[in-house]
Amino acid sequence: MDSNKIKKGLGRGLSSLIGETKVEEKRNHLPVSEIVPNKYQPRKKFEEENLKELTNSIKERGILQPIIVRKSNDFKSKFEIIAGERRWLAAQKAGLNTVHVLITEADDLKSLEFAIIENVQRHDLNPLEEAQGYKRLIDEFEYDQEKVSKFIGKSRSHVANCLRLLTLPNEIINLIETQKITAGHAKILVGLENSIFIANKIIEKKLSVRQSENLVKIFKNKTQRRNNSKDVNITDLEKSISEKIGLSVVITNNKSNKGTITLSYKEIDQLNKIIEILKSNY
Repeated sequence: MDSNKIKKGLGRGLSSLIGETKVEEKRNHLPVSEIVPNKYQPRKKFEEENLKELTNSIKERGILQPIIVRKSNDFKSKFEIIAGERRWLAAQKAGLNTVHVLITEADDLKSLEFAIIENVQRHDLNPLEEAQGYKRLIDEFEYDQEKVSKFIGKSRSHVANCLRLLTLPNEIINLIETQKITAGHAKILVGLENSIFIANKIIEKKLSVRQSENLVKIFKNKTQRRNNSKDVNITDLEKSISEKIGLSVVITNNKSNKGTITLSYKEIDQLNKIIEILKSNY
């Protein structure tokens, strides 16, 4: 990918991206039925109350800002939204048959960039959706965290912290999506072996983010005391095995040299990895 092309719009927002694409001025209205959602839309949910307010506004004043679309590659004679999906949904609820649009030429990367920029600038994304948008830029379009940071106009640490949410177990990600815990709670749980247990405690006790931080400190102190009392050779062996297989390893060994080895996994792929290791060696 040409990094110079990326740099043109780094951190400058939606208007700079529009300026880099060819816009067709001849046709500026489309039937709502000819428009389909953006397949790269990072937003999973649209708040019903905000959508209702926008619907009422459109009924009174119409759509003040055109919806940006491109010709769909997946649906013949259709146009795919690049930016403005909420306006399109509200227009349908308001009973409009046609909407004002800007038709632009954009590839898949530009479409994803448009969608992320629009949502981030308007603070429409929750941190999990934001992280998933950044991950698509990295996984599908060869961005790295530095390029994402410059493009989006946020610090690299902000991008890194967002992406770390995606390392949480699926159970916790589901708790964020269902709003049982906040992203603030979730950030505290990143990297914890007992994250699911603590997440359930947060819900059960209805803990604030600050109270959750204190709870995590208590568990970390207990773990620290337990590790300090463990034989240094056992600790080194745990670390060595963990680094080799990429999983958390805990060894308990008593005075008669009997004990257990515990391999912890957070997702099915890691479980399959453990099984593969055991099968290939025994």
